[in-house]
Parts: sequence; C-alpha cells; structure tokens
Amino acid sequence: MKKEERELLLRERLEEMKTYERAFYGKDVFYVAGMDEAGRGPLAGPVVAAAVILPPDFDLLGVDDSKKLTEKKREALFEPIKEQAVAYGMGMADHRTIDEINILEATKLAMKRAVEALEVRLAEKRPGGAVQHLLIDALTLKDVPIPQTGIVKGDSKSVSIAAASILAKVTRDRMMVEYDIRYPGYGFASNKGYGTKAHYAGIETQGICPIHRKTFLKSVLQGKLYEK
Repeated sequence: MKKEERELLLRERLEEMKTYERAFYGKDVFYVAGMDEAGRGPLAGPVVAAAVILPPDFDLLGVDDSKKLTEKKREALFEPIKEQAVAYGMGMADHRTIDEINILEATKLAMKRAVEALEVRLAEKRPGGAVQHLLIDALTLKDVPIPQTGIVKGDSKSVSIAAASILAKVTRDRMMVEYDIRYPGYGFASNKGYGTKAHYAGIETQGICPIHRKTFLKSVLQGKLYEK
C-alpha cells in the first residue's frame, strides 16, 4: 500500500473513532474523558488505569486499541498523546489491593484514582475546568459523580478510550520491565506478568515473589504459598 493511501485510511479511521466524542461537543460538553485499564488478567503486578481528554482537533494518526498495536507503535504514540491531550490522569491498584477486594473492584478503584488525577491536572491547565463526561471501556463507576457512558469494546470505537488504553498499557509494561530486574526468573520483562510457560516455570522453581496476586494462584500453589 502506498504511503498516501495508508495515511488516508488512518485519517478515515481517526475520524470514525471521534464519533462518540463529537456527539458531545455540540451539547456544550467540551471535557469528555476516555478511560481504560491495563493488567486485569496477569498473575502479578498492578492494574493501571488512564483517563484522557483529547481536543476536538486531535490529529495524531495511528491511535487505536492498544492490543492492536505493536509495542514499538505504542511507545511511539505515548508521549505525543500526552503532549496533545487537554489533560490526562493515571491511577493504579497494586497486587495487595487486588487480593483484598478482587480484580473488578480494584480496576474500578484504579479508574477512580485516574479520574481524580485527571481533575487535578485539568484544573491546573484550565482553571475552572472539570470533566463533564466519561467514556469507559465496558464499565461504569457508580461512586464517581460524573455522567458516564460504558462502551463495549470502547478501546476500538472511541479515540479517547484508545488513547487511554495506550497510556495505561505502556505505563504498566514499563513497570513490569522494572520488576523483572528486581524479581528475575519469571520473565516479567517479556510476559508482563501474564501466565506464560516461562512464568509458571519460575513459580515452580522459585515460589511466588512479593508482587504476585495470590488469589490468582490458588489452584497452582495449593497450600505451598511461599515467597522468594
């Protein structure tokens, strides 16, 4: 495919993904935040959430569901998204919290923290500004008093949710690379905490490490719950 044809397709894709956000701009709603998370499925590490408000004229090509992008592409988009965003916020819930309240509630907590961080950053950049609507990938946050729309597969339908998915994924992946240095032998740098063969082999030979989610490993450990 020629470069011009590829760019045209990317621009058409970008305009298509602005549909949800554009629906609000004509209703005096300017601060529409997309939200997504990374890390619900891994056996180790935190769940990380991001909330992103993009400007109506956002023109960064290639933004899409983080799962559809290569690691190299996600890394390339990470800083430009932050630079073009009206504001963004990050939130996290660690492995202990996940074990205490379960992964769904921990995900919601991480998202709530991302919204709180977003509100602070937005107020710093746009005095008097406040988030007016949340677009969330497949969830709603009952204890967050902001109008919301949950969108199934929202990370492939909404550009702001897609942007949030990239920020959350890159942030968490970088954390897992750092954890790999601290806790070698599990392959965290490559598997990011997911249950790969190498990861399970590491658990078998070394036991679990301090960032493992014990509630995710009950069937594996079965009474031999020990830490490296």
